[in-house]
Amino acid sequence: MAQIRPFYALTPSPDNAAAVSSLPNDVFTEKEAREITEANPLSFLNIVRPETMFPVGQNPYSDIVYQRAHDLLNKWKSTGVLIEQADKAFYIYRLNKNEQSQTGIVALSSVDDYLNGICKKHEHTVKEKEDDRARHIQVCKAQTGPIFMTYRPVKELKEIYSTVQTESPFFDFISDDNIRHTVWKISDKATCEKICTLFNKIPFTYIADGHHRSAAAVRNAIEMRKAHPDYTGDEEYNWFLSVLFPSDELKILDYNRIVLNRNALSHDEFLKQVENCFSVSSLPEMCHPMQRGTIHMYMESKWFSLSIKEDVLTKRLTSVDRLDVSLLQDLVLSPILGIENPRLDKRIQFIGGIKGLKAIEEIVDKHENAVGFALYPTSIDDLMDIADSGEVMPPKSTWFEPKLRSGLFIHEI
Repeated sequence: MAQIRPFYALTPSPDNAAAVSSLPNDVFTEKEAREITEANPLSFLNIVRPETMFPVGQNPYSDIVYQRAHDLLNKWKSTGVLIEQADKAFYIYRLNKNEQSQTGIVALSSVDDYLNGICKKHEHTVKEKEDDRARHIQVCKAQTGPIFMTYRPVKELKEIYSTVQTESPFFDFISDDNIRHTVWKISDKATCEKICTLFNKIPFTYIADGHHRSAAAVRNAIEMRKAHPDYTGDEEYNWFLSVLFPSDELKILDYNRIVLNRNALSHDEFLKQVENCFSVSSLPEMCHPMQRGTIHMYMESKWFSLSIKEDVLTKRLTSVDRLDVSLLQDLVLSPILGIENPRLDKRIQFIGGIKGLKAIEEIVDKHENAVGFALYPTSIDDLMDIADSGEVMPPKSTWFEPKLRSGLFIHEI
């Protein structure tokens, strides 16, 4: 059963919350991150992407880069930009964007839950990215990026969240991407214990986003345990920073692909090979796929609809095999375009659904032999079912929106 607990958070002062908060470290290119930190010296990107504090060309994995993050974190603590909260607490965190609203709880999740399979994963990690976040935790002595997690809904928890939201908020601001972030603090001991008890009845939690950050936190805990064999499990390093949302409130957008080079195939040659597994038809205009098993493709200023052939689909037996991202990878990207490892191949780009289909057109139109693919979104039920079965999705299968902000809560270890 799931274990969570309240914690002594390091948070921005209320006046600084909007300025400090930033999107996660991994949603920006270096150029984008530098533009943000230059425009806003208080952006938490300075800490989670500390290479931005150095000249262009600085190795982001060098010791001096991580040390700069450590030093800035402590400077902000000493100058009051960040405040050490005096009491253990949970925090209710609500995000509103247009008609989408989701409310979760900021808490520490158990490293042992992760190791024992109570906290379930659906993606593999890349060693370089995991190494980076592990080193960042070690040097900063803090977990600076929350893990986005989910669980199947619990009525009693929603009732507690609703009651708390009638009180005055701890934070309340609208970020530059037009998302309203509202936070309430729960430090009442009885309420905290009730929340822990309710979570302890939940059989599994699921990592929705943040596999590298969670793996790094767990790896750091394992190293600390080896260094301190008399550990009790209560030490801060045995818990990792998380925000847990009920699954019925989450929204997953499409996560699209662009391949910059069609592997020397002409327009007609490429279509002919695609037709081995898909029924291909022209589209009159740009539009999103409306059902599973249909992928929209953009090539040479034209949109096409690719519908998986029934005899091909029936041979794909597992839940992962039937995901649209898997159909594209296994039947087009790998055998036709030669992209065996999408995590490492430099010809492929991933475009979050928040950027829209126009972003696909703009990039493809700049490259003579490029092709873009618009996918139907993976569902949250797919994610949990696949995690329950012990399988993993292809990389970049889910784009959650709205996204959490980093910098609002820091867990010092």
